[in-house]
Amino acid sequence: RLYMTMSLDGYVAGPRDGPDAPLGAGGFRLFNWLDRRNDPGPSGEVYAEAMATRAVIAGRRTYELAGRWQGDHHDGVPIFVLTHDVPDDPPPGSVRYVTDVRECAAQARAAAGEGDVMVHGAAAAQALLRAGELDELELHVVPVLLGQGRRLFDRLPAQPVELELVRRLTTPGSEDLERQVMHLRYRVRGRTV
Repeated sequence: RLYMTMSLDGYVAGPRDGPDAPLGAGGFRLFNWLDRRNDPGPSGEVYAEAMATRAVIAGRRTYELAGRWQGDHHDGVPIFVLTHDVPDDPPPGSVRYVTDVRECAAQARAAAGEGDVMVHGAAAAQALLRAGELDELELHVVPVLLGQGRRLFDRLPAQPVELELVRRLTTPGSEDLERQVMHLRYRVRGRTV
């Protein structure tokens, strides 16, 4: 299941993202809802579900920009980094580099057992979706238009993918616009031709 926070216009990072600004200009605005992760409401519920996943798949760029999560995303779960090139340095903690998208998905599913696998990163999500290996998308949509940056679905082939909305959670009405978010979960039904 992809867990991804995005702006209403589809950006997951602002412009000029990189090692010194992992979320780009204005991109941190997308994560203010995480201040509510300990609340009993929708944001807390979604955060708890994410932290209950039993394996993580991340794209190499996302993994690097996140400081490699110091080798532990959460609770020591295995982290599978989808990459074109395996670095020479041994990976830290429970990290494994994988170059084949289907093999990466198979290893993560095996490691998770009966639990869910969390997917991070636009490139990893697109690769898994193209390979038919992404089952669900959990999108945290923040009511802001970034206007530019890195989009979640920029490099998909020009063929429709059918999605089924299986859950919609919204934060209660609030004066605090910085923390409003809509959590949408979609099941991937398949490609249409």
